[in-house]
Amino acid sequence: MSFTCAECGYSTVKWLGRCPECQAWGTLEERGAKTSKVKTKVKKSSGAKPINQIDSTLAQAKETYVSELDRVLGGGIVPGAVVLLSGEPGVGKSTLLLDVAAKAAMFGAKVLYVTGEESAGQVRLRAERINALADSLLLAAETDLGSVLGMIEAEEPELLIVDSIQTLASSEVEGVPGGVTQVREVAAALIREAKARSLPTVLVGHITKDGTIAGPRLLEHLVDVVCTFEGEKHSRLRMLRAVKNRFGPTDDVGCFDMAENGIHSLEDPSGLFLSRSGNNPPGTCLTVTQEGKRPLLVEVQSLITESAGGQSRRSVSGVDSSRVAMMLAVLSQNIPGVQLAKNDVFAATVGGAKLSEPASDLAICLSLASAVTGRPLAKKFVGIGEISLSGEIRNVPNLGQRLNEARRLGITHAIVAKEAMRNVSTPDNMTVRECEHIAEAVQVLLLNGG
Repeated sequence: MSFTCAECGYSTVKWLGRCPECQAWGTLEERGAKTSKVKTKVKKSSGAKPINQIDSTLAQAKETYVSELDRVLGGGIVPGAVVLLSGEPGVGKSTLLLDVAAKAAMFGAKVLYVTGEESAGQVRLRAERINALADSLLLAAETDLGSVLGMIEAEEPELLIVDSIQTLASSEVEGVPGGVTQVREVAAALIREAKARSLPTVLVGHITKDGTIAGPRLLEHLVDVVCTFEGEKHSRLRMLRAVKNRFGPTDDVGCFDMAENGIHSLEDPSGLFLSRSGNNPPGTCLTVTQEGKRPLLVEVQSLITESAGGQSRRSVSGVDSSRVAMMLAVLSQNIPGVQLAKNDVFAATVGGAKLSEPASDLAICLSLASAVTGRPLAKKFVGIGEISLSGEIRNVPNLGQRLNEARRLGITHAIVAKEAMRNVSTPDNMTVRECEHIAEAVQVLLLNGG
């Protein structure tokens, strides 16, 4: 007899009021300890082989015909690989996978799409809206694991998509769908089928309120790839990241545009993060951030007004509030006449972009300085650098790649840290000025009009 935590799967021989693993109260449930005495015989076909006789072509990735998904997966999906995709409710996971299934079916592959959260009619309506109808795309609304395994046996698909793993349940084990025991059994059964048939499989996973994947932590260790699909509900931009990838890198990001007629890959997403107006008002500055290996040109906007009440406000969107507060302190300390303690300060990015790396400090500082002085920066100017508490401008990684991306999008002037260009070549037709201190950069751009 044993006791298992319904939240994290921790097992102990005695009952405890609080789980030592996840610290949840009252989640340990009694389980009958079953021991298996069945011995498994090793088949000749599954025995050990010399490594030079292993067919490496079975592990070569095949494209999914969705370019941004292929980028994140490392060139495509490997036969027999199991991909776990998670994300906030309503972010577009089902829409993305339906598009992937339809494109694979349009290129001749037989695809089995199993939905446990929606009816077949609801999925059909979405498929019509995003033009994802194909004859070899098979759709099944099913929540029983045995029935799904039977469909795989009968149809022999070339791609399996399960939306979602928390809705499937096995009749051979106890527990409700989505529970630790059921998720573990369902995942293990689907992974066995995927490996035995070299069937690429994509599983959708729910997330908890903390942002982690629901179910036992073992689930993330069993699968080959773990991806997260992110994006603000009020923004069109969606980003796909690989948290774990046994077949490729985890430092790249895929960008998608969520439109009314479906979801589309964004080969050049920087245009979403720039304002469309031709004028250049005070308080705007461009910078280049990096999402994985991809540089993105982002516009930062600032607005500073007199406080109507006794206490000043600080409101940000798309930028780190702590870094904005630090930049305000640096400006007040190093720029004569700039005192922002009694002003309302608003800072935001365009298009729902998120700036979290220190490389955006210089652009935030220059945007705030432009807003408080009322003088605009140059139209085709970009600021790239980290700002220390003393106001010193520091160099950032991958500066050459950032400058090349800025020049590709028409930027002609840039300010970077002093001696940052020592080992970096300046892009053609681009003027790069090195500044040692934020006061020097403000002096050059605003006070001298340069």
